[in-house]
Amino acid sequence: MSGLLVDADTIRTLATILADTGLTEIEVTEKDSRIRVVRALPPVQAAIAAPVAAPVAAVAPAAVAAPAPVAAPADLSAHPGAVKSPMVGVAYLTPDPSAPPFISVGQTVSAGQTLLLIEAMKTFNQIKAPKAGTVKSVLVASGDPVEFGQPLVVIE
Repeated sequence: MSGLLVDADTIRTLATILADTGLTEIEVTEKDSRIRVVRALPPVQAAIAAPVAAPVAAVAPAAVAAPAPVAAPADLSAHPGAVKSPMVGVAYLTPDPSAPPFISVGQTVSAGQTLLLIEAMKTFNQIKAPKAGTVKSVLVASGDPVEFGQPLVVIE
């Protein structure tokens, strides 16, 4: 083990990329060296649950509304109208913080219309409607980390 060279700056950079993009794992291989940085999911889930828990204690009506979207993605993952995430990243429902959301529940969308953005590796990727229809559910909030295959929106 004494021959192992560790580049702390590279590890810090990879860890920063994980934090900024919402990725859970990055691996870099060069010649005979390999660095793999993994972020455990339970702390991420705890970080997501913590903000939900704080408003629950402060406002009772929010407590009723908050659990429904959290449970809905698992139930709706097989829904034929579910639009699933094509990548790991961070979801954004607006083009910028001061702009209105791309879509809202009950809105009619056309095929190819932008539903939301997913930021991955400092790049914003448009997630477009695969078909025309009515938005039945928006299953993520702006700033939520998303995983590959996670349902984002339901269009019927």
